[in-house]
Amino acid sequence: MRLGKMAPAAGSWAARVPWALLVASLTLARVALALTEQYPALSLLKQELHRQRQGPAGGCASVGEWAEQYSAECDSSFLHFHESDCDIRGSSSCETVLSLNTEKILSQAKSLAEQKRFPFATDNDNTNEELAIAYVLVGNGLYDEAIRHFSTMLQEEPELVSAIYGRGIAYGKKGLHDMKNAELALFELSRVISLEPDHPEVFEQRAEILSPLGRISEALSDLTRAIQLQPSARLYRHRGTLYFISEDYATAHEDFQHSLELNKNQPIAMLYKGLTFFHRGLLKEAIESFKEALKQKADFIDAYKSLGQAYRELGDFDAATESFQKALLLNQNHVQTLQLKGMMLYHHGSLDEALKNFKRCLQLEPYNEVCQYMKGLSHVAMGLFYEGIKAQTKVMLNDPLPGQKASPEYLKVKYLREYSRYLHAHLDTPLTEYNIDIDLPGNFKDHWAKNLPFLIENYEEQAGLQPHIKDVLFQNFESYKPDVQELICVADHLGSMMQYETPGFLPNKRIHRAMGLATLEVMQAVQRTWANSKVRMNGKTRLMQWRDMFDIAVKWRRIADPDQPVLWLDQMPARSLSRGFNNHINLIRGQVINMRYLEYFEKILHFIKDRILVYHGANNPKGLLEVREALEKVHKVEDLLPIMKQFNSKTRDGFTVNTKVPSLKDQGKEYDGFTITITGDKVGNILFSVETQTTEERTQLYHAEIDALYKDLTAKGKVLVLSAELGEADAVCNLILSLVYYFYNLMPLSRGSSVIAYSVIMGALMASGKEISGKIPKGKLVDFEAMTAPGSEAFSKIARSWMNLKRALTEGVEK
Repeated sequence: MRLGKMAPAAGSWAARVPWALLVASLTLARVALALTEQYPALSLLKQELHRQRQGPAGGCASVGEWAEQYSAECDSSFLHFHESDCDIRGSSSCETVLSLNTEKILSQAKSLAEQKRFPFATDNDNTNEELAIAYVLVGNGLYDEAIRHFSTMLQEEPELVSAIYGRGIAYGKKGLHDMKNAELALFELSRVISLEPDHPEVFEQRAEILSPLGRISEALSDLTRAIQLQPSARLYRHRGTLYFISEDYATAHEDFQHSLELNKNQPIAMLYKGLTFFHRGLLKEAIESFKEALKQKADFIDAYKSLGQAYRELGDFDAATESFQKALLLNQNHVQTLQLKGMMLYHHGSLDEALKNFKRCLQLEPYNEVCQYMKGLSHVAMGLFYEGIKAQTKVMLNDPLPGQKASPEYLKVKYLREYSRYLHAHLDTPLTEYNIDIDLPGNFKDHWAKNLPFLIENYEEQAGLQPHIKDVLFQNFESYKPDVQELICVADHLGSMMQYETPGFLPNKRIHRAMGLATLEVMQAVQRTWANSKVRMNGKTRLMQWRDMFDIAVKWRRIADPDQPVLWLDQMPARSLSRGFNNHINLIRGQVINMRYLEYFEKILHFIKDRILVYHGANNPKGLLEVREALEKVHKVEDLLPIMKQFNSKTRDGFTVNTKVPSLKDQGKEYDGFTITITGDKVGNILFSVETQTTEERTQLYHAEIDALYKDLTAKGKVLVLSAELGEADAVCNLILSLVYYFYNLMPLSRGSSVIAYSVIMGALMASGKEISGKIPKGKLVDFEAMTAPGSEAFSKIARSWMNLKRALTEGVEK
């Protein structure tokens, strides 16, 4: 790649240039690919499902959208009126809501009584007429009147089942937010069950009361009994929904499948079947189910919304955009779709488009915390601090009610506001002159990195916005000089080379550009260092050290997304360091598989097997053959725990295995790598996770290793500048990869270690005259390649196999 004459790196530009470059038009090339960080949990889908299950229970629309597709099951779970009462095509959900005209109420009651179209009708016509009146009152929303009517009848006939049932229904309809109503409803329904134990609808109805109260296991038991008495598509669907809410996605999937076998034309059941795949990380299967739901119901907004989210998780931006757009064509005011689309656009680096979605979302739902938070974040990321902090403050003012759990946005917003104030105050200060690791209070950084509630003693707020410091002005690409345009184009290309082609990593063109610029600045700084020139870092001019090299990339990563705390862990308060700071990744949690790391499951499984054999070889040599034979039959991580329990009495609920990282500096010495943990519960769910623990002692050992490698790298780099020997260039390349190998295994940052390290690799290699022309292979994650490699040489060999290094043409670059 020929760079020609290039503008100097960000450290010597005007302070605002880094912000301006990242908010410039990003539509140059749709090559958009970059390393994105963890997404927020996709709780919107689950919250919507939970909301539907707790929707109003009156009339035919009691089950929300179910009523649209089941004319034969127009089933208020409370009031099982005959389907002839339902008008599923009309605007009203069911003709049970009458005017308050007494004559009409009596007329409707007479019709119900004559046809016995209410639960537990009797053989007595007069009794049926009285019961029918009470049921019509319930259907009319006159619950207290209905309760009095049922109570009068029960005074005369205490075991009149229909009256007991109806009164229970009326109590439930009054509102389960009042625990007294819930308790009375449950009491009455339990009485009905004791008198008439073979009616599935009563068990189902009791489950409808129990589930919103959080008594899921009891509700499941009732639905299971109802299914035993009389299986139906509705009952399987209902039970599947509760299993889904309980995060038992495999069992929920079985129930939705049973429901679809009994009635295949159920778009909502098909949607929820897809969601059971989605939440287990089985994205392709989820997509197929969502498409099937759309075949059954072409205008199914929630299916398009879910399809868009599944494509987003796969990293297919175009397909996700198309699905979200189809949902909005059906309903341009669909708040959840606007919210999800906006968040996808933000994490794709399309801030201006994202902002439009958040603003529209807030027009429709002014108190939507997610959209309000993301609106503030988008403004700040674009350098528009006044509007950003105004939006953040609105989220801060939305205090949770007593006993109410604070939203994730509420917990995060004060950190964002304080950081936004800090950034605004330093807008006119060059990046080389300030450092948040030094400037921000230790407890603030510690709480922010750990996502803790903002409860910091004696915290002094950052100064408010100063009128003389103006926001960043938006710049069109065409407004830049040709050399800056070339710089941006080169940065976009370099950033795209860092993209992971793995499910879960959405391309982010903003991070492309930031890390591409970081690569160029690292290259320039390393070239100056090898030429014995000093660099300007954190307010000081000095010879560059290895941390300074990484700090260049760290600062670009921070600008790219101010929402994420990218902090050096060894700069945290001493108390936090002494306890250890864990970088934790769940690979399997219960039934949820983290698809990002699926490629490495087998590799980690083989490593665990080897460690188990080593352990038993040392502690149980006689039983080693039996252990080996048992392990040969294990092909999944989930099957390891029973084997460990069988051969090791100390293994109860789980076990851990530690990796080791061999030292280059001190042959034969090993450092702690990462810890693999496998635990299980009584019902067979497992937690399979990896974590690195950043203690002070471990950090010092890795720093000593990196110090020694950087010293060698600098010495050989200086020789390389004066020599054209091929062997010198290869030695420098191996030193760069070895140094970054230890950085990956140390994981010294709270966020973003992977993309930061790769940009340093690319920049340092360019300084040595080499350029990476190969993309990271599909399914590969560079940090995990380093963490699972047996040593630095093995990692260097693996990395070079895809890098396809070629000579970099950098003549004319200003250093």
